[in-house]
Parts: sequence; C-alpha cells; structure tokens
Amino acid sequence: MSWAGPEDVYLSTSLASYLDKKLLVLLRDGRKFLGILRSFDQFANAVLEEACERVIVGDLYCDITLGLYIIRGENVVLIGELDLEREELPPHMTRVSEAEIKRAQKAEREATDLKGSMRKRMEFLDLD
Repeated sequence: MSWAGPEDVYLSTSLASYLDKKLLVLLRDGRKFLGILRSFDQFANAVLEEACERVIVGDLYCDITLGLYIIRGENVVLIGELDLEREELPPHMTRVSEAEIKRAQKAEREATDLKGSMRKRMEFLDLD
C-alpha cells in the first residue's frame, strides 16, 4: 500500500469543501446520484447520506431512494454541489413513479435494440 502523494492531497482538499453539502455525482456508466457527502478518502470513494439515484428517460424522471450509499471513486466522472435555492430540473420534466420509469427504460432499451438490429440488417447496402 502506498501513501498519498501530493496529487492526492489536492483531491482531498477539494472534496473537503463539499462535506455536509448536497451533491450530484455522475458515474462513468451515466448514472446520477444525489445525496449529502458525509465522508471520502484519497481515492474519491464517497459516502452519501439520504442518497437517491435520479433516473431520466426523455421528459420523465424518478428519484429512487437508496439511503446511505457508498460510491467507488474510480467510477466517478463529476462531483458538484447542488444549489438548493434553484429548481433542479427544467419545468417540462415530469416526475413519475419507480414502476413507470422502469417501463420507460425498458421501452427505450427495446427501441435502441431494434435500431441496432435494423442497422445490422441494412449494412450490406453500404449507404455511406
């Protein structure tokens, strides 16, 4: 195990300013988490309290409650503080239940799969 180098100190000090604040954390796979930062380490592993995953499909969104949640630092793309004074989402977005958002995700996946299979079938045409 190696000790933290100078570059790790900069990361730690920048995350220290976010302690006890509500954050948005974006992961490499595109998932978005909101919660209060309670702890972190030199690898940017983070502990969020009152965490929820925000799922967005088109104009629909749902916040899935998770509670206390640990995020592995190597998956983090972005961490940012949320402004509690401002509206978080545009007014055209509609909040739906967890079941509804899962149906919307499934429909979106099926549409994407269909596009991919149609593209494979049409490759022989060489439309480019």
